[in-house]
Amino acid sequence: MLTKTQEQIFFVIDFDSTFTKVEGLDELAAIALAGNKDKDKIVSEIKSITDRGMLGEIGFAESLKARVNLLPANREHVDILVDFLMGKISDSFQRNRDFITQNQENILIVSSGFKDFIVPVAVSMGVKEENVYANTFRYDAEGNITGYDESNLLSQDKGKVKLLQQLNLDGDVFAIGDGYTDYELRESGLANKFFAFTENVERQKVVEKADEVVASLDEFLYINGLSRSQSYPKSKIKVLLLENVHPKAVASFKSEGFQVELLKGALDEEELIEKIKGVSILGLRSKTNLTKKVLEHPNASRLMAVGAFCIGTNQINLDECERRGIAVFNAPYSNTRSVVEMAIGEMIILTRDIMTKSNKMHEGIWDKSAKNSYEIRGKKLGLVGYGSIGTQISVIAEAMGMEVYFYDAVDKLALGNAKKCKSLEELFGVADFISLHVDGRKSNANMIGEKEFAMMKDNVIFINLSRGHVVEIPALVKALKSGKVWGAAIDVFPYEPKTNDEEFVNELRGLPRVILTPHVGGSTEEAQANIGEFVPSKLLQFMNNGSTYGSVNFPELQLPALEGAHRLLHIHQNVPGILAKINGIFAKHNVNIKGQYLKTTNEIGYVITDVAKEYSDEIVEELKGIDNTIKFRLLY
Repeated sequence: MLTKTQEQIFFVIDFDSTFTKVEGLDELAAIALAGNKDKDKIVSEIKSITDRGMLGEIGFAESLKARVNLLPANREHVDILVDFLMGKISDSFQRNRDFITQNQENILIVSSGFKDFIVPVAVSMGVKEENVYANTFRYDAEGNITGYDESNLLSQDKGKVKLLQQLNLDGDVFAIGDGYTDYELRESGLANKFFAFTENVERQKVVEKADEVVASLDEFLYINGLSRSQSYPKSKIKVLLLENVHPKAVASFKSEGFQVELLKGALDEEELIEKIKGVSILGLRSKTNLTKKVLEHPNASRLMAVGAFCIGTNQINLDECERRGIAVFNAPYSNTRSVVEMAIGEMIILTRDIMTKSNKMHEGIWDKSAKNSYEIRGKKLGLVGYGSIGTQISVIAEAMGMEVYFYDAVDKLALGNAKKCKSLEELFGVADFISLHVDGRKSNANMIGEKEFAMMKDNVIFINLSRGHVVEIPALVKALKSGKVWGAAIDVFPYEPKTNDEEFVNELRGLPRVILTPHVGGSTEEAQANIGEFVPSKLLQFMNNGSTYGSVNFPELQLPALEGAHRLLHIHQNVPGILAKINGIFAKHNVNIKGQYLKTTNEIGYVITDVAKEYSDEIVEELKGIDNTIKFRLLY
C-alpha cells in the first residue's frame, strides 16, 4: 500500500486516453471482433457508449455493463491487447518515465478500465502494481469473458470518488484525466485540482470543468514545478505551417508534442501579423512574405525559427530575422530532381510540338506528320544559372545527346563537356533552348526583357522554372507572337494566386505552344515528402539542442547531443566582451562548465554553454540581463 506522509502530493492518473492514447475496451472489442461481419457496427456502438459515459451523459455503471455485454472476448484477446497498448503509451508519459519511477510511491493509476490489461502496461513504465486500481474481468473455464467483479467500487457510479474516500490519502491530490469521472474527484473535494488531459482526446464538457487544461504530461509537470524531461513543454510551443506543407511536416512536430496549426493558403502581410501572435516556429513556402513589418510587430515577439519549405528564401527578410535572433532554414536540394525532370520533359514536349497535336486530337483531328517535330539530340541547351538544378540538367541533357552551355555570375566548374559562356549575350547567341535556373535576389528582377529576347536565336525554346520576377511577361508575349520564341514553358510568375480558389490572370493564357504550370516544378510527392522531412528535422534540431547547421542566416553550429547537463543558449549582438561577461557570471556562481561553443556573424553572436545541473535561477536572470542580449534559451 501507499506510504502516507504529511505534506506530499499524490498523482491520481486515469489510464484510457491519458496514460495510453486509446480506450482499452474499445480496442479489445476491435481485436475480439476481427473477421466478424458486424465488427464495425458493434465497435462503433461500444465507442459511442464510452464517449457518453466519459461526458457524464449516462451513469458509469450503466456504461460499463452495456459495453462488457457487447464484448465477445477471451484471455487470448486480452493478451493481444496488452501487446498493442505497449505501443500506445502516450508520448509525453514515455518522455517522462524518470518522473514516474522517481515518484512511484505517490503515483496511482485509478481507472474504470480493467487491471487485466492495465497492470502490465503501467508496471512497464515504473508504476507499482499495488498502486493500480481498476476493475477485473470474470472468465469461464474456456477463458471467455463472462462479466466483471461488480463488487469493485470502480464498477459503480462515482466509483473513483468512493475509492479515494476509502484510501483516505494524506496529502494534496492532483487528478489527471480526460473524462467526467476524473473531474468528479475534484467536485467531491477529494482532489485539490483537476487537470484535463488533452494530448489524445479533448472533451469540451470535461475541459470546461478543469482547474487547468494540459496538453501533455510535460505541461502538467511544468505548471507544478516538478522534474521533467523538457525544460519548457512543447505542448505550449505554437507551430504555424502555411501553404499546405506536406503532412509529414505536421506529423514531425505533432509527434514531438508541439501545438501545430496548418493553413492551406498563403497569408498577406496583415493576415500574417494577426496569425503569428504567440507563434515560435513558422513554416511557409514561396507565396507568403515574412517582411520587416511583420517581424517588428509585437505579435512576432515569440518567433524563434522559420522554415522555408522550398529552395528559395527571398520571401523572408533574412537580415531582420538575424538581427532578432530568429534562425531560418530551407530545403536547398530536396526538390532538385523534380525540377530537373520537369525541365527535360518540357523541352521534349515543345520540341516535338506535342501540345499542338494533342489539342487537335481532342478536337477529332488526326494530323499524322513530322512537321515541326524534332529530336533534342544534337541541339544546344543554354542554362542561365549553374547551381544544383542547372548542373543536374547539364549532366542529364548531355547524356541525351545535347550540347550544353551555361552562364553563371559566379565562377563554376563545368561538368562533363559543358561549356561556360562569358556573358548572357554569348549564351543567347548559341542556344536552341534557354532554361532559367537563377535565385530570387532583387538584382535578378527583369533580367530577361525585350533586349535579351532580341539577342536569342530565332525559334528558340524558352523555359523558366526559377522565379517569376526574372522575366518581363509582356516582352515574352511579344517574342512569342513574333515567332522569335517558338515555344515556352513557364512555371513561375510575377504574381501568383495565393490559393487554388483565386483565378490565374496572365497575358500568356491562350497562346499556342505555351506550357503554363502553377509553380509545381518542385511539387512531386517525392519532393514534398523530402521537404516535409528535411525542414522540420532542421527546425527540431535547433529547438531541441540548439544546432543551427544548415541555417541560411545564423552562425552555423552542429552541436553534440545534450547528456547529463543543462544547455544555455545566448544570442546577442556581435559586440566585444559578451563571452567574458557570460563566463564571469558562471565563475561568480562557481558553475561547472562541461562544454562551450561560440560562432558569430557580422551582426550576431551565438554562445552555447553546457553546465552541470546544479545552479541557481539567479544565474539565468543575470545571463538574460547582459547588455546587447537578443534572445536566451534554456534546454534540458
